[in-house]
Amino acid sequence: MSVALPGSTADGMSIADNSPMSVFAGWSPEAARLPDRLDDLHGPWQGVVVLPLHLTWHGLREFDVALDRPRLLLYSIVLSQGRRNDLARFVNPHRLRDDWPQLRPLLSRPMRRACERKLGLRAFGHRAT
Repeated sequence: MSVALPGSTADGMSIADNSPMSVFAGWSPEAARLPDRLDDLHGPWQGVVVLPLHLTWHGLREFDVALDRPRLLLYSIVLSQGRRNDLARFVNPHRLRDDWPQLRPLLSRPMRRACERKLGLRAFGHRAT
């Protein structure tokens, strides 16, 4: 009985899947935490968001998303540390798109790249990094 290893056929020939739907195409830990589409985000447009302890344990847990600075801080925490369901729950897609030029520098390069590639976010005046 012969067993094919991932990336090969039973007779040992190598195969490559370069399709956009390949499991490993463009995979990164950051991209894996993002939703598949910007429309999968359902965070509030206004009001106060209280983050769970697994996202912020240092006491600052309440953020008024109608205010720019608290919202940017909230989004930077959720994008940097949150799980996929946290992003869907706390991030509003319209606010994220509008805030992206200000939010972008607050994130790590891998997270910026993942957001720009997977969610189609772009900052005017910035090259994709």
